[in-house]
Amino acid sequence: MLVVFRTDASIQIGTGHVMRCLTLANELTRQGHECWFVCREHPGNLADLIASQGHGLTLLPAPSNYSLEEKDASSDDYSLWLGVSWQEDARQTLDVISPLKPDWLVVDHYGLDAQWECTLASAVGDIMVIDDLANRPHMCALLLDQNLGRVASDYDGFLPTECNRLIGSSYTLLRPEFAALREKSLERRKDRELKRILISLGGVDRTNVTGKVLEALATSSLPTSTELDIIMGAAAPYLDEVRQQVAQLPFKATVSVSVKVMAERMCQADLSIGAAGSTSWERCCMGLPSITVILAENQRLIAEALSKYKACLLVDTSRVTEELPGLIEMYASDAEVGLHLTQNAAQVCDGGGAERIVSTFKGEIA
Repeated sequence: MLVVFRTDASIQIGTGHVMRCLTLANELTRQGHECWFVCREHPGNLADLIASQGHGLTLLPAPSNYSLEEKDASSDDYSLWLGVSWQEDARQTLDVISPLKPDWLVVDHYGLDAQWECTLASAVGDIMVIDDLANRPHMCALLLDQNLGRVASDYDGFLPTECNRLIGSSYTLLRPEFAALREKSLERRKDRELKRILISLGGVDRTNVTGKVLEALATSSLPTSTELDIIMGAAAPYLDEVRQQVAQLPFKATVSVSVKVMAERMCQADLSIGAAGSTSWERCCMGLPSITVILAENQRLIAEALSKYKACLLVDTSRVTEELPGLIEMYASDAEVGLHLTQNAAQVCDGGGAERIVSTFKGEIA
């Protein structure tokens, strides 16, 4: 079986869409299938990472108007994320995949919808869509929304009646190392001391929320013996500024770039301060207590569902400097807070989502 993925990463989009597609692609490859990626050459793309994992890759031409990425970096008009019109994107993608004749086309892009999918349908066996928004029509045989709090009826009116809906956190796409280290991490949570904090605000962090978090921690009551493990992406525009800021902190702090052993780092941490994106599910699988930061409106559903489930403490980006020190103090002073966060988070997902999705692929073909 050949599966083609149409997804993008960029400074504007972030890295989460490509990363979860890579997780699914790696599981498909492990089970003997072939995968190919079609991505646009945006600034901050992950072409090298995709290629390094052995998948086929075609890069669509970079948008001619790079200022679009800069001007609209905070826009939630997701059509801008393509960098071209959907018609041009469909034509270019069709030119790539027509000779490949894939069995499945997996689409993970907020800027694409049923119009684009209908244009590509004749060139593929079936289409799967990965979505988080439930805000536009799709023409697909499978739809995945892995978010806690989402229900199948949220997509009523947006999908063909015969579309198979994979809804909820049991389908969360996590790399296999998280499931492998899950039990070790959960066992470690019995030690309630706050010695090491993992800070990871997404692969790009285009507004430097990491800097705000470090500023807030510097004013907190944390002892100077506290270790800060700060993880950033290579394309993060404020990477150098954060490194300079770290040098002035009273804590032992390190900045790591493009970490490939995130599960190990989560296992070693006592608390995480992280974005309300795809890494939320990684933290839950590991039972890692988390202060979750909402970086964008499209993360609000995830964050508020986790907070309602009492699987994280929650803070909005605009309130980080004011509220984070108090949340840290509450967590450090009450061992029960960490215990409940671990127990609730660990129930959200177990790391087996990719295998469940591949099984559904096979069922659809049969």
